[in-house]
Amino acid sequence: QLVESGGGMVQPGGSLRLSCAASGFIFSIYDMSWVRQAPGKGPEWVSTINTGDRSTYYADSVKGRFTISRNNAKNTLYLQMNSLKPEDKAVYYCNARYIGLRQYDYWGRGGQVTVSS
Repeated sequence: QLVESGGGMVQPGGSLRLSCAASGFIFSIYDMSWVRQAPGKGPEWVSTINTGDRSTYYADSVKGRFTISRNNAKNTLYLQMNSLKPEDKAVYYCNARYIGLRQYDYWGRGGQVTVSS
């Protein structure tokens, strides 16, 4: 199970920190990602942090403004969002993925982020 929190409304230029609490699986072995979906648009990948070396990857649209991190001791994924823009408004979902003999995917229900003056 994945549960997002920390969403809300903020003015342009503001910051928010999303959290995603994981339970029911071995969090530390899963690659974790954030995916967002804006109103009327398809899903957009935002960022990924790998297990192991914790390499991080970002979409060009958020690079330099967002930071993904994880705390395996707390089974929690984070997304620090700075310099927010109106186009960042979306529902943000966290995803856990493990690829072994088969692929395992878990999704949260999403957290709303609104950027408006």
